[in-house]
Amino acid sequence: MALLIDIKQPDWMKDEELQADLDKFYPGADIRCSAVPGNLDEIEMLAVSNYYTGEALRYPNLKLIQKTGAGVESILADESLPDAIQVARLVTDTPAHEIAEYCLTAVLQEQLHFRQYIKNQSDWCWKPTAPRKSDETIVAVLGLGKIGGIAAQRLLDNRFRVIGWSRSEKELAGVDCYHGEDQLREVLKLADYVVAILPSTPETVNLFDHERFSLMKQDSVIINCGRGDLIDEEDLVEALDHGKLSAAVLDVMQIEPLPVNSPLWEHPKVVITPHVS
Repeated sequence: MALLIDIKQPDWMKDEELQADLDKFYPGADIRCSAVPGNLDEIEMLAVSNYYTGEALRYPNLKLIQKTGAGVESILADESLPDAIQVARLVTDTPAHEIAEYCLTAVLQEQLHFRQYIKNQSDWCWKPTAPRKSDETIVAVLGLGKIGGIAAQRLLDNRFRVIGWSRSEKELAGVDCYHGEDQLREVLKLADYVVAILPSTPETVNLFDHERFSLMKQDSVIINCGRGDLIDEEDLVEALDHGKLSAAVLDVMQIEPLPVNSPLWEHPKVVITPHVS
């Protein structure tokens, strides 16, 4: 039996470094990295950070796919996945804390006008702007599972006013919680920042479209570190161009890597990170 670990992130961790660590801690175990998978018939377990449709079919004797990230939706959505293959997700708070840090960073950089200062620097412009006050700023966290709960707490710890929304009713200490479709409209009207930490489901695909953007404050910011298909990107660009919201911070896209011809790349109101939260 062999385990293949395919991180698919050569700039994050090189296969050679990973293999050296594995050989050190698990001497004698048949654990392989993606650069040297060997005989694919021998692979019975696959650990991946990102999964591509049909990937399981490469391994005739595969029994288990272990996802190293927060969600397994992309695996379960693969119609070609054999029923006999089990799917496991990572049960740890580490990804939740990393996403929470990303959310807080994204909010703070807008709160302190870093995006504008970076532009000012390229223009040799020295122009200070007063930051928003945290205790007067409402951050809406959409998705109140483990990750959303930790993100909400991190924001509370930094004196932000936090409201939350989920499909079903939830309770979180210090957070005004809303649920259901009707209350989502109210949340979007209240929020200065909307942080999306929702999974990809038939109900959430293009959740943020022209109608939802029109409900948001004109100086509000949307931050997406959930799934790329939560946002209709064409409607987002239109909303930004017409001043319906102030900015967007995007860690996930409809298509990844983001195509070079996407208008999001050069949009002055968009911050893009390559799915690192």
